[in-house]
Amino acid sequence: CLSFCLQCKEFTFHTGYEALVQRLLDGRKMCKDVEDLLKQRAQAEERYGKELIQIARKAGGQTEINTLKAAFERLKQQIESVGNSHIQLAVMLKDELKGIEEFRERQKEQRKKYESAMERMQKSKLSHYKKTMESKKTYEQKCKEADEAEQSFERTSASGNQKQTEKSQNKAKQCRDAANEAENVYKQNIEQLDKVRTEWEQEHIKTCEVFQLQECDRITILRNSLWVHCNQLSMQCVKDDELYEEVRVSLENCVVESDIDYFIKTKMTGTQPPDAIGYENYYSREPNRSNSSPTQSCGMMKRFSGLLHGSSKNNTESATPSAPPLGMPLQEITEKTDVVYASIFVNEQAGITSSQDYRVLYDYTAQNVDELDISEGDIVVVIEENEDGWWTAERNGQRGFVPGSYLKKL
Repeated sequence: CLSFCLQCKEFTFHTGYEALVQRLLDGRKMCKDVEDLLKQRAQAEERYGKELIQIARKAGGQTEINTLKAAFERLKQQIESVGNSHIQLAVMLKDELKGIEEFRERQKEQRKKYESAMERMQKSKLSHYKKTMESKKTYEQKCKEADEAEQSFERTSASGNQKQTEKSQNKAKQCRDAANEAENVYKQNIEQLDKVRTEWEQEHIKTCEVFQLQECDRITILRNSLWVHCNQLSMQCVKDDELYEEVRVSLENCVVESDIDYFIKTKMTGTQPPDAIGYENYYSREPNRSNSSPTQSCGMMKRFSGLLHGSSKNNTESATPSAPPLGMPLQEITEKTDVVYASIFVNEQAGITSSQDYRVLYDYTAQNVDELDISEGDIVVVIEENEDGWWTAERNGQRGFVPGSYLKKL
């Protein structure tokens, strides 16, 4: 701190002190710059956090299903959590900002106290310096006048004029007394000025030491504040990564096959596509219509339509010839395949009348009064093989229609 004083060559200059005060003012501006940085960063973090929360809450995803929907919901939750953490970071930055503002104001009050004391000391020093220089000027003037009076007395004494000599002697004595008095005043002012200078120098040293401590505190506070700020940002990045890691874990549990299976199970409408629509020759059915009553013909048409579609005509109990019962051995299925999947062809004749024995391959429950109940393994007598796939069969004295594809010729 003394270097600021030693640089001042002139007694009335305060260049060193002014340089130190300017340094403190620059430090105060630096504090404000850091405050502005933290303030703007806090505003940005708060704005960013609120936008993240708004994005997370407005995000859709309600149409998705299963594991991907869960992962997306987790992402929305974590984005909202990240937004809240950034808002919390903004609060922490504002608290740090408030601390720097309070520190800056404390330093300002302390600096003003010492600046006021230094200003008083400097004014006192300049005032005494000015007074001393004026007394010095008076002293020098009085000394010149005394020297001139003494020289005039010596010249008058040499002329021998007694009256002039006494007059010159009295004048020389008065001038010397005035010079001596001016000298005493000058010496007193010098002593007083030196006392003021000593006090000023002590106050200056004290002020410089206080200002140096202020500068050390300011640099330490700002350094620590910026360090804490960087740590806060690093911790925020780590926290964000931890939250997003939970999303990545949720995405690891997202299985494509599982979502596909879930969709199929919840939205399945069936396991088999509809059968093809069979061709019905209008003219080939004319003879059969002429030999059958309208009621019987209509029933046969319904049976043929149900047979082609793989379903019964009244309920969901299927009479599909192409579906062998569960548990049947592969060999037996193979043996029966030719009969089950035999093509239904259209014959030009109305039907084939015969009386032959057939074995029943599958169970069938009559759906109409004109149909016959049959069970697997029964032996029936086929009376007539109609071209619509429904044959007239007889068992135990009962006669009715049965699916021709359910029978195998013995």
